Amino acid sequence: MARISPLVVLPPLAFAALAGMFLWGMGRDDPSELPSTMVGREAPAVPQTTLPGKTQLTDAMLREPGVKLVNFWASWCPPCRAEHPTLMELSERLPVYGVDLKDPEANALEFLEEDGDPFHAIATDPKGRGAIDWGVTAPPETFIVNGEGEILYRFAGPMVREDYTNRFVPELEKALAAEE
Repeated sequence: MARISPLVVLPPLAFAALAGMFLWGMGRDDPSELPSTMVGREAPAVPQTTLPGKTQLTDAMLREPGVKLVNFWASWCPPCRAEHPTLMELSERLPVYGVDLKDPEANALEFLEEDGDPFHAIATDPKGRGAIDWGVTAPPETFIVNGEGEILYRFAGPMVREDYTNRFVPELEKALAAEE
């Protein structure tokens, strides 16, 4: 009887393990969505700086009654510019707070002057430390926060088209219904 070398069995075993991992990954709800460790937790502190002439975003504002949004954005970010009209519309329905990320002050102010300011209050995060605390990977990212200051949902990417309609809007409606 011939003896089989362990080296002959190793490639098929490695292939089977890799195929199993791929199958598991394809079965997830949304394989492209990065899970957020912040959902279900209290919102972290926001930076205590703002743009000249703008209302300073405070931690207390995040704990006021009602659903609100916290949007991490920058004037240099093309997806942030693409979602800006959506933020303008949302700010007519509920408080939208902004955290300006790694942005020269003059550029941020010029952007808000030209395209409108949807933010009820703004914090600036010139070094990106606040973004790290919130788990932000890249702007834009928007968080739905309830009246107790708890993060209910994280939306990574620009809120535009079907992605906004199919993913963000249902979560926002769910949060608003829970507050009633």
